[in-house]
Formats: sequence, C-alpha cells, structure tokens
Amino acid sequence: MDARDLKEKIFLAGAALLSLLAVLPVFHVLLSVIWNGLGVLMEAGPSFLTGVPPPPNGGLGGIAPSLAGTLLLAVLSSLLGIPLSLFAAIFAVEFPDNPLAKGVRVLSKALLEIPSVVVGMLIYAVVVVPMGRFSMLAGSLALAIMMIPYVTTYVEQALEGVPFTYREAGFALGLSRPRVVFDILVGIARRGILTGILIGFAKVLGETAPLLFTLGRDRYNVPLGPLDYGDSISLLIFDYAQTPYANMHRVAWGAALVLTALFLIIFLVSRRLTEEVFL
Repeated sequence: MDARDLKEKIFLAGAALLSLLAVLPVFHVLLSVIWNGLGVLMEAGPSFLTGVPPPPNGGLGGIAPSLAGTLLLAVLSSLLGIPLSLFAAIFAVEFPDNPLAKGVRVLSKALLEIPSVVVGMLIYAVVVVPMGRFSMLAGSLALAIMMIPYVTTYVEQALEGVPFTYREAGFALGLSRPRVVFDILVGIARRGILTGILIGFAKVLGETAPLLFTLGRDRYNVPLGPLDYGDSISLLIFDYAQTPYANMHRVAWGAALVLTALFLIIFLVSRRLTEEVFL
C-alpha cells in the first residue's frame, strides 16, 4: 500500500467517523423516546389516545384533547398559511424583477430567522388581548406565520425547477399566464409543492413557543371550533416535563413518542415524494 492509498483510507475512515458522530445525537434522541415512550403506550393501551390527562401522582390517563388540538391546529394553520405561501411563491417566481416580488423573497427569508416566541407574543398582542381570550384561532395564526417561509421556499424551488420551455409551449398554445401557471407549471411541480406543504405541516406540529401565549392549555376538553381554548402535544410535553410528578413524566414520554411517530410518517411520505420527483 503506497502513501496515496493510505491517505485515502484515512480520509474515508475520518469522514465515516465524523458522519457517525453527526447523526449519533439524532439516533440517541429517537431511541430514548422509543425506549421510554413505548412502555407507556403498551401499559396505557388505546386509552392513552382517547383519555384525558391524569391528576398528579395518579395513573397514566391519556392525551386526547392535546392530540385533537394538535391536529386541529395543524389543519387551521394550513388553511391560513398554505394559500398565502403558494401565491407568494408563484408571484416571486413569475415576476422576479418586480420590487414587490423581491420584497416577498426577503420577507420570507427574514421570517425564518425570527424567534418563534416573538411570533407568539405578537399574536398575543394583536389577537388575544383584543379578543380578551385565548383560542385555537390565535394559536393557528401564530403557527401559520411560522409555516409560511418554509412552504414558500419549497414551492419557489419546485417552480424554478420547471424548464422554461414549458412556459413557452403554453404561451404558444394561446394560454393565458394564469392557465400556464396553474394548469402547466403547478401540475408539473406538484410533487415538490406537496413535499413543501408536508414539511410546513410537520413544522407546525412540533412548535411550542408560539402557543405559550395564544392557546390557553385546556387539557380536559376536545376543542370543537377555532374560538375554543385548546392544547397541543408539544405544550403538554413542555409543561409535564417540568413537574415533580413521576406519572406526568411518563405521560410526557408517551406523548413524545406519539408526536415523533407523526413526524416520521410525514418525513417518510415527503421522502417518497422527493424520490419520485428526481426519478
């Protein structure tokens, strides 16, 4: 073995070791959640998903109101954030030299850097205080703001990946710009757009800070509308992890496993869609 082969093997071994060290914390967190949460789910059974939280030093109970609140928040924030993200991305891609389009790009990137707790405080000041109450609507508005920059960025990338010849072909057929955009470009980029929507959906599922000042933490009633008080799994984990009660710590681990399972499902679906885009 000459010096060149030895250097190559050392480099490959070092790269493999550093890669392992980079992903090791992720696997540690994932295995910790599974190890501590699986026993809780097996002990509690289906009632963990259908019951209400236990009292201090009680049993395990369930997380039904928090689970329902999480899903309803994700749906409401998607209804608010996804249309805005789609039209903002389309406008930025179709009119790249327009000053307003440039502002949209800058603003979407700036929103990525704003601390999520600041978004929650903003919604508290402009929505919760005037309404005089916490609500699912306030939480959904905060999450929609968090979702917009992620979905906008993914949609922009998906649309920019469509070759310009498809636009020319659409115009050559006499189609108007809206029909070229929505019938041709969006259709071609639909998988990438859907991937971005799923990433934004997953983002709001796990947010905690924007909900601290907006939601109200009602853990014993399933929210039925946007003006109801509510709760989320992430908030429940945040609160229960700080209590001195062992049973609430166990509920937090079980809730963490449920939330992780939702993340993994969305990740696998988005990964599958991404693979199909590049095949």
